[in-house]
Amino acid sequence: MKIALIGYGKMGKAIENIALQNGDEIVLKINSSNLSDLSVENIKQADVAIEFTNPESAAANIEFCLKNSIPVISGSTGWTDRLESIIELCKEVGGTFLYASNFSLGVNIFFEINKRLATLMHNRKEYNVAIEEVHHTAKKDAPSGTAITLSEQVIKLSELKNKWGKAEDTDPGTLKISSIRKDPAPGTHHIKYYSDTDDIEIIHTAHNRNGFAQGAYMAAGFIKDKKGIFSMKDVLDIE
Repeated sequence: MKIALIGYGKMGKAIENIALQNGDEIVLKINSSNLSDLSVENIKQADVAIEFTNPESAAANIEFCLKNSIPVISGSTGWTDRLESIIELCKEVGGTFLYASNFSLGVNIFFEINKRLATLMHNRKEYNVAIEEVHHTAKKDAPSGTAITLSEQVIKLSELKNKWGKAEDTDPGTLKISSIRKDPAPGTHHIKYYSDTDDIEIIHTAHNRNGFAQGAYMAAGFIKDKKGIFSMKDVLDIE
């Protein structure tokens, strides 16, 4: 598999290590110092592109890949106000695209647990619910994309919450998300239902970036010969 890494930070380098260990080839590595190398000629060398950049450049990078018929996965967060337009473009050009707010196998299982718990608690007025996420200080978005995904899952199933907001939001219909930044912290997500009588909590804690990188590598291999729009549920065969 020939891979273009659009975003060659810590995550890109972790993905590179896994790819090389599996005998794959990195044909393009893009970071802030060589943006001009993201050219049509260079991207055409790749079987698939893996995009991990920032909210300002993610959508444009994905569009570039799709318009040049390169299957692309993206794990960038903070840009999803443009996700629907990217999906429409993918359909229009007959491309291949997979977005995930989190590529970790454990987190994607956690998403399913969260939905099940939210279903059980959807009209339990005696309980309130809140989310806390903890990440390293270099993380640019707050709340995290994973926390937003978790909150949207709860809101979709809840009769008591209709939007998410930051911890200081006083609206009782708001699902509050507390964002903590400290080092070292690859990522912890904590969902707590609490009442006067007891608490129910689920927690996912990442120990390092390897789980995210492995999931992204798996996703790239999954989509490289396919057409369409996919999610990590497709990659992991989760019903």
